[in-house]
Amino acid sequence: MRKKGKRQKTGSVLLALIFIILVSVSVGLVLFLHVDRVDELLDSGNVVTTLVVMENEGTVLFTDVFLYYPPLKKGALINILGNTGSIFKSLGRVARIDSVYSTKGIETYCQEVSELIGQPIPFYMLLKLEDFGELTDLLGGMKVFIPSSIDVKNEDGERWLLPGGAINLDGDKVNEYLAYHKPDDTPDEIDERRQNIVIAFFNALANNSRILRERKNFEVVFKKIQSNMKKDDLFRLVREFSLVDSERLAQQTITGSLRLVDGEMLLFPLLDGQFIKDVVKQSMASLKVNDDTNISRSYVVEILNGTAINGLARETSRILEGAGYDVFRVGNADVTDYDKTVIQSHIKNEESARNLGNFIRCENIITDDSNDSDSNVDFTIILGKDFDGRYVR
Repeated sequence: MRKKGKRQKTGSVLLALIFIILVSVSVGLVLFLHVDRVDELLDSGNVVTTLVVMENEGTVLFTDVFLYYPPLKKGALINILGNTGSIFKSLGRVARIDSVYSTKGIETYCQEVSELIGQPIPFYMLLKLEDFGELTDLLGGMKVFIPSSIDVKNEDGERWLLPGGAINLDGDKVNEYLAYHKPDDTPDEIDERRQNIVIAFFNALANNSRILRERKNFEVVFKKIQSNMKKDDLFRLVREFSLVDSERLAQQTITGSLRLVDGEMLLFPLLDGQFIKDVVKQSMASLKVNDDTNISRSYVVEILNGTAINGLARETSRILEGAGYDVFRVGNADVTDYDKTVIQSHIKNEESARNLGNFIRCENIITDDSNDSDSNVDFTIILGKDFDGRYVR
């Protein structure tokens, strides 16, 4: 009996040891994969996407998807407007997207934005207004341009005073800049101010890149940023973001149509949401173009209608402007019976021409080597019968 009991005890100990080893290996594997996740994505040669959200007392002030291409240190910002409307799975109804954050939290919000842009978003950075002022001071301020001085009182008698010109705002002034509003402010003007702060934030990271490379300095920054990353991962990501060429940060925003839903004006992205997905893909492709001669500029296009469909060129200009192109002019081609759409490139930049072609799915690209091409135009698009208003079929 004692031998049997001893064998049972020994067997129980072995099972316990095996269980402990399995748990340890599983935990170690999870930690290993988590720690390597940021490094793996940064070293993959692909564009890394991160959601950047600013909130104040549970209300979203701005949301941007930051696209970053590590090999060239280039980035782009996709501004997600708070009144962007859609049927959101997490809510089960049509609503504005920032209501997902206020009701479901940052994790679900990140998933819905990911669905909206058609790209995975593995990381998020949540900035709270109350902490952002302190973070601003830690980074030495935020540089913004204010066209004219501000002297505004709100309904409660609170007064906002901001000087005009290119200035460096401290933490308190940044919070004022984000909070103030004039009676005649349009939503676009408010959004533009908030986007100025997003750009200023990345400029501040770039200006403090040497400081942020030191872990001891990052400790104070870490406390002001909430994320789904552990401290070492966030340190690696912020350190990498501080290397971004902030002078080349491209900006895009959602283009769509306004509709009244339950008494509220919602912005529904063009083409049932497909357009914003195409814009994001286009932006990601552009980041991979090593074009040092064309820093921080939009490509200029002219659009000529080579069909008998009235208004086709003008409607196409709306789509291209929404994707960040500068439409120089629209007009009619020499004839109205072009069978195939053609892109004429007036610059020696094959990748940019190919990106434009990919955006409208046009493979018929011709390089114009003549000396008399219009220097004000980078690309000429002649729309043919194979163009359906969005793509070449």
